[in-house]
Amino acid sequence: MAAPRPVRASYNHFKVFSGTANVPLSQEICDSLGCPLGSAMIRRFADGETHLQIEENVRGADVFVVQPTCTPVDHNIMELLLMIDALKRASAERITAVLPYYGYARQDRKDKPRMPISAKLVASLLERAGASRILALDLHAAQIQGFFDIPVDHLFAAPVMVEYFESRWTGNLTIVSPDAGGVERARAFAKRLNAPLAIIDKRRTEVNIAEVMNIIGDVRGQYCLIVDDLVDTAGTLVKGVEALLTQGAAGVSACATHAVLSGPAVERVEASPLAELVVTNSIPLNPRVAACGKIRTLSVAPLLGRAIQSIHEGGSVSTLFI
Repeated sequence: MAAPRPVRASYNHFKVFSGTANVPLSQEICDSLGCPLGSAMIRRFADGETHLQIEENVRGADVFVVQPTCTPVDHNIMELLLMIDALKRASAERITAVLPYYGYARQDRKDKPRMPISAKLVASLLERAGASRILALDLHAAQIQGFFDIPVDHLFAAPVMVEYFESRWTGNLTIVSPDAGGVERARAFAKRLNAPLAIIDKRRTEVNIAEVMNIIGDVRGQYCLIVDDLVDTAGTLVKGVEALLTQGAAGVSACATHAVLSGPAVERVEASPLAELVVTNSIPLNPRVAACGKIRTLSVAPLLGRAIQSIHEGGSVSTLFI
């Protein structure tokens, strides 16, 4: 994917800031844009409260705040809200919250009595803090865009992933959706890679626990690529890999935009028959993940940089969709 051309606009009117959740990604985005990363002081008081100050003039500026709301989720969300509030009170002209990973996205509906719709609450908090628009990457459910009453640009990491896999495989490749909800995402991959599509029919019994029920589609003798938006504990992923191999698949790899990889995820991936797990740097990888030989990381910084540039210049971001 081509890198964005350097932004030529005056930096008094175009600024990129970062919370502490993923500073390397923010810096890489700025490098791709040819602009400096905005200066902000962020520290914690002894009791854990966040103390924040924007250290440069943003009056009248078009500001982008890059902050994935990953672990520690609540702290990173609060940090993002405080930064947006500080920029609003400093008279920034427009504030775009750039969310490479949207925390609480899996809690997007009320499927049991007396439960919150957490994804909607987070959307309301971002709006109330002063965000003018949202730039998100691979939301867990596309309908989350409707939780906002401000513009939302929803990007997909698929172009980055497809470019990687196009250079590696031809022939007997089958794209696999890990569940019925991910069929649209998997179908886009299958169309681009000119490959057939299969679906894993699963039933989720508890949070982070799923039981594989059946494989819909013929995978015998095929090399399978499981396509998902995130990998958390990797339990469902490993069960899916085992089910595909049981059905005669020649081998299985997987790709997911967000490498949450909590709890025993890395150990499960290493011990599984999975050939490779490809993720992006939307979430910073801890040393255990980075050291895993089966996990490969691709950068979404050029993709986000191009989107930021298009938004700033009033252009279309639809060319970035797969």
